[in-house]
Amino acid sequence: MPPGRRLLALLAASALLGTVTACSDPEASGSVPISPVEKAASPVPAPPPVPKKLTLAVDRPRESAGVVVQGVGDAPYNYAPAVMRDGGRIRAWWCSQMGIAHPGGDDILHSEGPSLDGGFSTAAPVFSGSSTSFDAMHVCDPSVIRVGGVYYMYYTGASRDDHANGSSIGVALSPDGVTWTRANQGRPIVVPANDVIRENVYGAGQQSVVHVDGWFYLMFTDTTGRASHPNGAGQYVLRARDPLFTKGLQALGDKGMEPVAATNLPRTRSVVEAFSADWMWIDAVSAFAIAHSTDAGTTVTFWNEDFTRQPFDPVLIPGVWREGPGLVRTPEGHAPVDPVDPCGRVSLDVLRATVIGGANAPTDIRHFGLDAVGMAGCATKSEASALDRFAVPSPENTVDLVVGDEVLRFERRSVAKELARAVLDERPAVVDSLPVAARVPAGAEAVRSPDGAVGLVLDGKLWVVGSVDVAVLNSSPVKAVSAEQWSRYARGGELTAP
Repeated sequence: MPPGRRLLALLAASALLGTVTACSDPEASGSVPISPVEKAASPVPAPPPVPKKLTLAVDRPRESAGVVVQGVGDAPYNYAPAVMRDGGRIRAWWCSQMGIAHPGGDDILHSEGPSLDGGFSTAAPVFSGSSTSFDAMHVCDPSVIRVGGVYYMYYTGASRDDHANGSSIGVALSPDGVTWTRANQGRPIVVPANDVIRENVYGAGQQSVVHVDGWFYLMFTDTTGRASHPNGAGQYVLRARDPLFTKGLQALGDKGMEPVAATNLPRTRSVVEAFSADWMWIDAVSAFAIAHSTDAGTTVTFWNEDFTRQPFDPVLIPGVWREGPGLVRTPEGHAPVDPVDPCGRVSLDVLRATVIGGANAPTDIRHFGLDAVGMAGCATKSEASALDRFAVPSPENTVDLVVGDEVLRFERRSVAKELARAVLDERPAVVDSLPVAARVPAGAEAVRSPDGAVGLVLDGKLWVVGSVDVAVLNSSPVKAVSAEQWSRYARGGELTAP
């Protein structure tokens, strides 16, 4: 294992718990007086109060009985996992080294299983050094998302063991998360800023990416960043409209997200003083959750969407650790939605290395987690996305199913339940602001395509329900139509089982 990488990995990181404040001293402007009596200045409206930071309760602590994922054969270390809930499986990519992969150096391994607590497939190397370019010898610290059917892996590359501030960030693409092709013509998308040259010569890397509202957000370490701790710790943020970080590029600075011309301009603001951090987006509260290692385990800190305030106090996931927590996320890097309390509860689960192994490097990746409770989310229309495919009571004594930013109003609860993630006992107030796209009366027209797809025809639009069972529950006779007839229907949306 490269000594420069180990120096970085074993440095202690601490949470940056400060808040952002602003002040102003506006100068009052008057007008020429029209009488000897001086006119009183118009009162300056008071700024809206800053929402109170909430302290979240925690419950349901959990951890695996043993090691969850690991390399096989001669793999001496295992750490810095990226973890994804991908359909009905858990997928993990992490940093290791296996002799069967060439060239010699850090490799990225992959494994998958049915549960966070075990049963994973035999690990295999899926990405290794290029033998040329910035990632000639080492590829490590994967962060994986899936957007539009394409998997994007952001990784740290290094050409040699002596980093000399040469570590940089690259991107690879895959149709399946296993077979990868380097993007950007094999060149890095982020290199060290070289604002300050410190004793820690790691460079730029340890990245984590999320996709939110069409933006790719990249958080990463840069030991040469201006705002880093003297030991190199710090997490910087870039965002762009494209996965290669060339279109609409912005960087987080003292004034928030601002347009920049390149990814290596001076780094003036760090969101947390840490190494090897991971993050995810919580839809229900429009906030980022950043997981980073502290003395007692993994600390999770929170920032709102524009990084102006921290809406919640930090939450600690206790337990032993030695390197890099990987948050369990959805394909786009979001927090999994709780099936019972989507607006008030979030699961915080991480995989992390727990021991220093025989190679004097972190290994033995285990699962630790808990739930944070009391978020008071789903307060805005954008946050109502957390309610997508939840059924809720309707004001018309029926059941509403949230579908994107609309609702479908079902006459029969059994039909809505068949298409929902879950049925909530109470109706969140935000649902009242969503328009009713269509009503679904019992016996509504149903049609079937030649290939077996089934849909309900509501107000002239076809809503695909995926199964004839839904039509049967709704007492809807199913009429076979030709492929041409099927294609002519205006589309209302997909209602296949979540």
